[in-house]
Amino acid sequence: MKTPVLLCVLLFSQSWAFEFIIDGEWESETSGPLDQNYQSGRYRRSVLTSGEEEDFEAIQGNDITVKSYKVESRITSRFAHTTVKSSVVNSGPTAQSIGFNVQIPKRAFINNFTMNVNGITFIGSVKEKTVARNLYAQARARGKAAGIVRTNSQAMETFRTEVHVPPGSKVEFELHYQEMMQRKLGVYQHMLHLQPGRLVPLLQVDVYIFEPKGIKFVTATNTLGEQFADLSKITHTKEKAHIVFKPTLQQQRKCENCTESAVDGVFAVKYDVERESNAGELQVSDGHFIQFFAPSDLSPLSKNIVFVIDVSGSMWGLKMKQTVEAMKAILDDLSMDDYFSIVDFNHNVRCWSDDLVQASSIQVDEAKKYVQSIKPNGGTNINEALLRAVQMLVRASNQGLIDPRSVSMVILVSDGDPTVGEIKLSTIQKNVKRVMREEFSLFSLGIGFDVDFDFLERMAMDNRGVAQRIYANHDAAEQLKTFYSQVSSPLLRSITIHFAESAVNNVTQNRFDKFFSGSELIVAGKLQPSDLTTLQSFTTAAAANMDLNIQTEADIGELDSVLGTHQHSFPGFARQMWAYITVNQLLAERSLAPTAAKKRRITQRIVALALEHQFVTPLTAMLVEGYDQGRAERLIADSPRDSKHGCCSATAPLSGPPPVQQLVYANPPWLLSTVAPNPKEVAGVRDSIIPGHITGVDSDPHFIIHLPKSNMDICFNIDSRPGHILNLISDPGKGVTINGQLVGSKKMKNNKIQTYFGTISIYSKTDGVQVIVGTDRIDLMEGRNNHSFSWGATAELALYRMKVTIVKEQHVTVTIDGRISVMVLLHRVWKKHPVQVDFLGIYMSSDNKYSTQVHGLIGQFAQEPKLKVYGMHEGADPKKKEATMEVKGNKIAVTRGWQKDYRRDKKRGSDVYCWFIHNSGKGFIDGSYTSYILPQLDSFLTAI
Repeated sequence: MKTPVLLCVLLFSQSWAFEFIIDGEWESETSGPLDQNYQSGRYRRSVLTSGEEEDFEAIQGNDITVKSYKVESRITSRFAHTTVKSSVVNSGPTAQSIGFNVQIPKRAFINNFTMNVNGITFIGSVKEKTVARNLYAQARARGKAAGIVRTNSQAMETFRTEVHVPPGSKVEFELHYQEMMQRKLGVYQHMLHLQPGRLVPLLQVDVYIFEPKGIKFVTATNTLGEQFADLSKITHTKEKAHIVFKPTLQQQRKCENCTESAVDGVFAVKYDVERESNAGELQVSDGHFIQFFAPSDLSPLSKNIVFVIDVSGSMWGLKMKQTVEAMKAILDDLSMDDYFSIVDFNHNVRCWSDDLVQASSIQVDEAKKYVQSIKPNGGTNINEALLRAVQMLVRASNQGLIDPRSVSMVILVSDGDPTVGEIKLSTIQKNVKRVMREEFSLFSLGIGFDVDFDFLERMAMDNRGVAQRIYANHDAAEQLKTFYSQVSSPLLRSITIHFAESAVNNVTQNRFDKFFSGSELIVAGKLQPSDLTTLQSFTTAAAANMDLNIQTEADIGELDSVLGTHQHSFPGFARQMWAYITVNQLLAERSLAPTAAKKRRITQRIVALALEHQFVTPLTAMLVEGYDQGRAERLIADSPRDSKHGCCSATAPLSGPPPVQQLVYANPPWLLSTVAPNPKEVAGVRDSIIPGHITGVDSDPHFIIHLPKSNMDICFNIDSRPGHILNLISDPGKGVTINGQLVGSKKMKNNKIQTYFGTISIYSKTDGVQVIVGTDRIDLMEGRNNHSFSWGATAELALYRMKVTIVKEQHVTVTIDGRISVMVLLHRVWKKHPVQVDFLGIYMSSDNKYSTQVHGLIGQFAQEPKLKVYGMHEGADPKKKEATMEVKGNKIAVTRGWQKDYRRDKKRGSDVYCWFIHNSGKGFIDGSYTSYILPQLDSFLTAI
């Protein structure tokens, strides 16, 4: 077996591959701050050239037979492990080189590569780059190498390897890479490039998805052509999906009798996950945790945007045309709550408006005309343009024109390096950093291949933004609009995700400046050794009109036991995802390091993590080694310098978790916990102690009115119809109305449809805030703002004078100005119950401070009526006494009985003994119950 290996090294030393292997970070670690890199010339710009375009084939060679080409991806909780395998035979009469090329996402890290040549196996291991290169130096002269280069692609890199083998040789390639799925515009997308370059007897793609909380949808599309449109098969259950693409040899042909393959394009899988609540999803596995946070159903924050557009001569033609087209669409997308202006620059800087203006239809039309009239010419003065834009935001802020809850940003669009004014990149970066305020962000869009994208990216990361390259082709306008869509709808500001310090360590970035609709924030870390069985997270954030305080938790052992039962899941996903996020954040920090010493410290951390988790990064390389008769043969897989994948920002240091302020809900004394009591406490249910006096409505619907002066509880039912809205509290003096809408049972019981409260509305007209509590969600509405939360997480929300506390699957407490407090209790029933439905109970403190104008089925008793009960005697039921009650000038027959208070125990309840009034409270309530039926949930009661 020695001869094939010797032949294997003959030709590759002449390959162009050696030119790109050294495209790593080789600047001196002793160099100074950023500007020294520019001065020394050691800094390599990430500039793409059109010359890099070339025909791509996964398997290269003449007179070869590709036996199989298989791609398998296992995606577990948004983390993908992809394996690409191919088996190739040199079927020609002479020795030749066989190439194996794989296009992988720029965000991915290669973490394994093996190659078997006629029984000799080469196995990869990641090493620090200089170590790997020293070991490789001996083998390089013999002509073996593997490497990664950047290609002219929007999101891909190309892994290339080549081996020279004699006729009849069999070669098997296997490449592994890992990446974290990024959620954009509400979708995760997993892209696989399929370009085998020839017909393959066994061509197969398998994508396995496992999401513990459930998969919302999954689709598979491709750009291979119409003949492949219906060849994907998707098997989808609640938590799992399997996507198979397996075209036959005949289906691969370009035409019926063609010998060329039509498989040349992208196979894409798109999906999203189910989300129970806006608290996010906390997962614990393998000693690590991952917190996913992607709230929805929140009103967008208003925006203050300054668009900074390069109109230098290099933008002439298609670039400017596409930019104008995109800008017109973007301006149309602005809402009336947004403020904006436009700065365009060449060698001079012009402002469409010197101050921010409201995005009214008139102003938007004027701005579109201005953009349409731009004629590119001259040089590029980026420094002055950005400073002018930031000054515009600062001036608006100083004048109080910016809503403190709004989001302020500068969006830069440029296609080249500065040529006028300040042209030193490091100085421009420092200038912008100096004037930018903490509440402002910079987003950079680099058009084409002439722009120094590294500079734009560092400047954006330094100012709480991101950068994206826009490729100057026919769809550049769509690229611009898509990017804007990703940042056009900010939902939250100042987000922090806390964990108890004693429970976790090595936490990734957990403080975020903004959250945009359709995206996702991810925090990961390690668990501290402890006896804990659950892990809790605490999230704080600011929304358009309220502050959020959200709590969620996860069972520490549950997910691992589930993963063990799923054949195609990735059990080590949490450990690798934590490392992936940490390495990317450290790479971003390293690019912004102000001193060589700090850069060295960060470098050491990156290398240590990359070696432990086997990631090929800009600072590591994969050494691929094999042995033939005891003799080492080596290849090397390297990474390009510019591998900042954009998954993570560097706006916060990785210095461990901050102190945790746990959510401690200080419920008022009348609001008892809704956990099941000790069995001893429920022995003899009817003799249980009454847990405090309360006024409330529960079950179908039973009213309990506590009259403190008489020390008496009065009960009555309301027999109304499903859909009716009953007024409980109507207080025009306080501007508060509380109403409940009835829902009906699934079918009749005893020839009667039972009714329950399915929706409770608490509306403060004074604040313009309405809280609507349903059995499936809780809505908070204020003007045009509408926020929705599920029952799936504990949360605390503050809107002006109103405080809303949600306790997971238990109850919602609403307090208005600290004077009126209401608790809505959730009752869940078996989903397949033949009769009952989920319903709500409502309880109110007898100490609520209403005005003298208060009324309603409950509110009228805030001013307690005088009553007398007399003539008690045996009734038809010997357990229930009967009597006569005098109240409000009426004599009413009443029965002694009990109703249930479910605050302490939702299953059994506690007995509240009361005098029961028949006929829907007739004689006890003012007028008839029908007088309390209202048209809308926010209606006030009219005079009775």
